[in-house]
Amino acid sequence: MTAKYENVHWENRDGIAIITIDRPKALNALNMATMKELHALFAEVAHDETVDVIILTGAGEKAFVAGADIKEMAAMDTLSGRDWGRFGQAVTQQLEDAPQPVIAAVNGYALGGGCELSLACDFRYASENAQFGQPEVKWGICAGFGASQRLTRAVGPAMAKELLYTADFIDAQEALRIGLVNRVVPQKDLLETALATAKRIQKNAKVAVRATKRSVLAGQDLDQRNAIELEAQYFGICFATEDQTKRMQSFGKKK
Repeated sequence: MTAKYENVHWENRDGIAIITIDRPKALNALNMATMKELHALFAEVAHDETVDVIILTGAGEKAFVAGADIKEMAAMDTLSGRDWGRFGQAVTQQLEDAPQPVIAAVNGYALGGGCELSLACDFRYASENAQFGQPEVKWGICAGFGASQRLTRAVGPAMAKELLYTADFIDAQEALRIGLVNRVVPQKDLLETALATAKRIQKNAKVAVRATKRSVLAGQDLDQRNAIELEAQYFGICFATEDQTKRMQSFGKKK
């Protein structure tokens, strides 16, 4: 299943895909090779109909992803830098657009591109040692993989601007306080906590869960009137599914 990848791997655990970025000696930093593998892997998993939920995490106990590879970026010019940013945006957008719900299990540093990768997930759980930050301005660049938009939507414009302008790191409890993560747990419990949530999601109707995700994401780009009209369209689609028929008939029989 993962033989063609060197820096990432995944397993299908009873319909839950666990994707691991596996460069622990480099704190799972995102070099070009790793990003290309993620691009291919995200496509593979998104199109796998046996996968109901995705969990994204990093190898080791120190980092989820400690950012992009500074050594590679140091050699870039305006055009290659722009292309790198666009590729990073394509990969994060690909993750966000996966039909399955995606949970980030942030097990350490989530900095720069790592924080941006977590922001492309539907929600984030963090270990107690996790740290988040967008340090790009320290290196003479701005965020390039979507943080100016996704971080702003996650925590609000004022807090996002403070984090983006100062390059400050925040710990897991502060991330919880500002709404960047949903839960903070001991590192030893992180993956099991994410798996438990994934299993609760699995108990629900697959089409309905996916319709809910599309309604939420697509609605963010619309005004409220058009967003709730889109919701009505997805609502109607669910009534054409076998799941809806069986589940509602079963409810009636229980009563």
